[in-house]
Amino acid sequence: MRLLSTNLFCLLTVFRYMTPVQQKVLTELPSSSSECLVQAKTGTGKTIAFLLPALQALLSGKPLPSGQVGILILSPTRELALQIAKECDQITASLPQRLECHTAFGGTARASNLKKFLHGKPTVLVATPGRLNDYLTEESARGKFQDIRTLILDEADTMLEQGFLLAIKDILKKLPPKKAGWQGMCFSATIPAKVTDVVKIVLNPGYTHLSTVDQSEPPTVANVPQYFITIPRMMDTFNALFALIKLEYAHNPTEFKAIVFGTTANGVALLAALFTKLMPEFKVYQLQSRLSQSVRTRTTDEFKAASSGLMFASDVIGRGMDFPNVGHVFQLGLPASGEQYVHRVGRTARAGNDGRAVILLNENESYFPRINKLLPINPYPTDLAPHISSVSAEVSVAFESVDEVTKSKAYQAFLGFNKTFLKNLRLDTPGLVRMANEYANAMGCPEPPMVDKKVVGKMGLKGVMGLRVGTIERDEPPRQGPRQGLRQGPRPERAIENAVTNGKERWSTNGRNGSNGDAPLNNRWTRAGGQPLGNGTNGRNSGNTNTTRNGGGRGKRRGGAGGVDDRATKR
Repeated sequence: MRLLSTNLFCLLTVFRYMTPVQQKVLTELPSSSSECLVQAKTGTGKTIAFLLPALQALLSGKPLPSGQVGILILSPTRELALQIAKECDQITASLPQRLECHTAFGGTARASNLKKFLHGKPTVLVATPGRLNDYLTEESARGKFQDIRTLILDEADTMLEQGFLLAIKDILKKLPPKKAGWQGMCFSATIPAKVTDVVKIVLNPGYTHLSTVDQSEPPTVANVPQYFITIPRMMDTFNALFALIKLEYAHNPTEFKAIVFGTTANGVALLAALFTKLMPEFKVYQLQSRLSQSVRTRTTDEFKAASSGLMFASDVIGRGMDFPNVGHVFQLGLPASGEQYVHRVGRTARAGNDGRAVILLNENESYFPRINKLLPINPYPTDLAPHISSVSAEVSVAFESVDEVTKSKAYQAFLGFNKTFLKNLRLDTPGLVRMANEYANAMGCPEPPMVDKKVVGKMGLKGVMGLRVGTIERDEPPRQGPRQGLRQGPRPERAIENAVTNGKERWSTNGRNGSNGDAPLNNRWTRAGGQPLGNGTNGRNSGNTNTTRNGGGRGKRRGGAGGVDDRATKR
């Protein structure tokens, strides 16, 4: 394809140059409607590379009936979908006739967004598979795709992995058949061998395969200095992270902008709460799946525009997202895979900029660099031990300001995530609980937080010594607060606890919970007869917790590690 329409060609004049993938697609794709599988390094402008030919094919073809979706773009995450839609709006703004670009993803009001979609003119739709499948259950929504011209899979390797493959197949069953003539395009940073087999569900035989990656050249992240640190004691988990960030900041004090990846959403919330207290000199951001979509969108825009700051994130931004001028990527704990590690590191050193990456692992997790020998991860060049000891008091004080429910959720998520890696961690279930309890100790918890007996059963941990097991009834609060968009604080709880650690004493607690997840939980402990044992400090949002230790509790085992959160993004 060597020619664009005049308006689209004029758009290119606002760019100083085309990136390699953009130039390759625009000069080597046989036509704007040709099917293709395209590989390019992360941060090289793939979005423009697929939007321009798709729009060209749409504008040069037969007129699209009003209200029909002409271009459907599937994205693995909400954040990436918003980023694509923003770039699409920037491109189409130069066209004489306005084209609407709609988005569809979870975490937003389904009814109002579906109504907007049905009554609008969504020429371009950027969607995540789950929400699009949901839309397609409505006959009126399926009718909007009857004249679809192009289907694009962005981050195709993720989209076509086992989990997304089923969703893609469900979507394709509800769209016009491939023989209707719509174009398929797949773009990704990596293309494992298995992808070339499964792309057949969206590409016809004879598709064009383009790549700007020299197979003999190391991937982009290979040029990023990468280091690992082994934390000898779980007690020093948070001390080590704080010491590392302080040390790296001291070496690079100008416009220090970093992303810190955690393993779970609730773990990320804990880190954000902690570092808000520890490092008030920085604006602290967090992105994880437990936040409302409005907060995630606002936070994404703010961090993109920021010249400095600390972003604590789960893998909702692990791939595809472009945050300018991120100089450091830190990872605390195991990535879900070596590939996920690579995509996290890819958030730095984008578009020719410099970057550094450091991963912190405990002793059981320290196998990760050994089994990923092709990754250029070297030991951290500075002995962190004296720095860790020097910050431990600061971390302990800061944890006193983090509410107990935030700690409890992080503890539960830690159990659920690591339960899936027992073999790699060389742990049995009692060993896992011991490690989790050390993690709780590092958070300043006087005893391990209680876990609901149903959750214990689902995680396959029924009867394991060291757990505090009980029944928790929760009242779901509003998902979005008046200002922050965050949950309004810990949910009021009523607990009947069957503690494995102590099966006979009976206690009752009443307390207040912090309104924004940043005030300490206040429990007034009493014996069964009502005699008070002591008071904590008052919080701001009333709630009650009643706890009874009486032993004999049972949890119904349902198997697996689910029921707490989805790995890496929802815990």
